[in-house]
Amino acid sequence: MYFMPTEITPGSLLILWHSRTGAAESAAREACQAAGAIRAELGESHNVHIKRACDVTPQDMLEASAYLFCAPENLASLSGEMKECLDRLYYPLLHRIEGRLFSVIITAGSDGEGALRQLRRICSGWRLNERVPGIILNMQSDTEAAILAPKTLSPTQLAQAREIGATLFALL
Repeated sequence: MYFMPTEITPGSLLILWHSRTGAAESAAREACQAAGAIRAELGESHNVHIKRACDVTPQDMLEASAYLFCAPENLASLSGEMKECLDRLYYPLLHRIEGRLFSVIITAGSDGEGALRQLRRICSGWRLNERVPGIILNMQSDTEAAILAPKTLSPTQLAQAREIGATLFALL
């Protein structure tokens, strides 16, 4: 696996994730593995790194060339931990990461549009480039029990996460 929790190397893909029920983390890990497979196939000097949102530093973001944000939607917004990460990083990175690539994977119980729109708006403030369109993985959770239960991504959803990770890395 290409999980590298240590220092981010220049030119790399940084996957930031937060997950309450496992869906967004699974998507992030699938994307990471797919990006790592592309790296191995191409023999690239770029790397792929995955970090929980609360552990991401401004330096991590500065050293990466592309970002994949994986988070759940909670009450029509980004999850609190991902939003806090972006709040903490926004001003230290303003005017310093313009033009870099990004994509998004939102896991949602039923909709996801609010969180996707919110994350895109934040990234537009940084002037990031969404070359790989973000996706919403709908978990079909509409009761309290279903919303709080651990989630497993379907084979189709896993493939979508892999495609985003591989494509974003290949664009480096």
